[in-house]
Amino acid sequence: MITNVLIITVFPAAMVLAAASDLFTMTVPNRLVLFLVAGFAVLAPLIGLGWSEMGVHVMLAAVALVVTFAMFSFGWIGGGDAKLFAATCVWLGPHGLLHYSIYAALLGGVLTLILMLFRMVPLPALLMSQGWLSRLHGPEEGVPYGIALAAAGLIVYPNTPFMAALGG
Repeated sequence: MITNVLIITVFPAAMVLAAASDLFTMTVPNRLVLFLVAGFAVLAPLIGLGWSEMGVHVMLAAVALVVTFAMFSFGWIGGGDAKLFAATCVWLGPHGLLHYSIYAALLGGVLTLILMLFRMVPLPALLMSQGWLSRLHGPEEGVPYGIALAAAGLIVYPNTPFMAALGG
């Protein structure tokens, strides 16, 4: 059934693309965030989420967007990270938000430590020619936190109503 294919491809593929984009370009494209939101809007009714349940998911994502944009305004995270967090929350819903937030924080901390260590080691000249790697190595760059957000989303996704719908 097409719904099952969409359940196992849309969210995971978007997470992988978000992580790769952030790694290579330090951006999470707006069109990817919009794709996630549109994917939710299409799939949620197909798996049997009612209007009130979808409303809770959307309201949760709106609150997440407000909170993460406050974090963005303080310079703690990037704007793409804020939008990705909110778009992921719409899929994970109220039962996944706490776990998602914890995994994102833990994985983001590990990613930050690894990146700090990576930046302490001189990058060989051959690798400096790779623009994305050179940029990632530069201490003036931030952390591609979309990697941690995407990984956390993939960890929590199996416990969502979307994956539960595959069994039914």
